Amino acid sequence: MPKLSEKKAIVEEITEQLNNANAVYIANYTNMSVEDMGELRSKFREGNVLFKVYKNTLIKRAMDTIGGYEELFPYLEEQNGFAFVEEELAAPAKVLKNFIKDHKKPQFKAALIDGDYYGEEQLDTLASMKSKNEVIGDIVGLLMAPISNVVGGLQAQGDNIAGAVKTIAEKGEE
Repeated sequence: MPKLSEKKAIVEEITEQLNNANAVYIANYTNMSVEDMGELRSKFREGNVLFKVYKNTLIKRAMDTIGGYEELFPYLEEQNGFAFVEEELAAPAKVLKNFIKDHKKPQFKAALIDGDYYGEEQLDTLASMKSKNEVIGDIVGLLMAPISNVVGGLQAQGDNIAGAVKTIAEKGEE
């Protein structure tokens, strides 16, 4: 049984991880083998996700200290693992979905992402979310489209500026 000072140190560690994370996921790992847990931890590491197992009472104490995690309190029962992530908020969902597909465990319980609650039925939705880099790529693509149209219009008419202006005007009317 850990001493009070050890428990306080663990609560401080959890508090720091919660403060640094933009998302926390809860997964029930009951009846998972040590080998499967090792594989799951490895998959989380590959996705840049911190996955830890804590006593529910200690994580609840840290969450209560920070505030805003009340929706997760009902899920702090049984054997839980906690995934903390700063950047790629959908990464834990993708890891869990793929792992559950192959192993039928762990059970995704809930997540709190940027203050929004997601229940166990929303794992597929979370896993399908685009990463930050994918969203930035989409935005850049949208911003580049008008420039490509102008360049294409200029090239289509060669040296004839009047023809280029006419082509651009016609594209704008479409």
